Amino acid sequence: MELVFVGRSNVGKSSVIRQLTGKRVRIGKRPGVTRRPYRYRCGELDVVDMPGFGFMAGVSRERQEQIKTGIVRYLERNRKRIIFALQVIDVRAFSEIVERWERRGQVPVDVEMFQFLRELELRPIVVANKIDLIYPEERDGVLDDVCEKLGLSAPWRQWLDIISQTSAKTGEGISKLRGLVRQRLRELGQERLLRYLRR
Repeated sequence: MELVFVGRSNVGKSSVIRQLTGKRVRIGKRPGVTRRPYRYRCGELDVVDMPGFGFMAGVSRERQEQIKTGIVRYLERNRKRIIFALQVIDVRAFSEIVERWERRGQVPVDVEMFQFLRELELRPIVVANKIDLIYPEERDGVLDDVCEKLGLSAPWRQWLDIISQTSAKTGEGISKLRGLVRQRLRELGQERLLRYLRR
């Protein structure tokens, strides 16, 4: 059985995995270090760190498209093994990136990925990472905007089973995210896998 982590390059997927599992995870200082799925075995549970989509330093646009296609194919091919997915976003940059894509008349890849995960019934949790970089009094507004761009109506607090604000760097919000992951495993009848998560 698998938990799959997806998201743009450099949003902190690997750091979130390290916080949740305690595993030593490859973490890069620049976008695009993870270019193929990395699998971390936690007993019966495989935690899969997918390559980042979007901008990658020193990687051609064609190769970036190939990586995105590879992610989609992986998710489709392994749908029955995947318990659910976690989509990690850089909460401070998310809205600006989405608006940039929309101005070009394109569907933002982050939004497209969230919709795709829902279509596959992978019950995605959106990990709004890097929340420590947003002033506390601005967080509700930023998270409301994230929800609306994902097609979820504001306020964001009605989606606490989908949206989790965290900082993998400081550990802020990680215990709530861990609780949400545990709750989702219980709901899906996978209680036996709880022991593989960090307490």
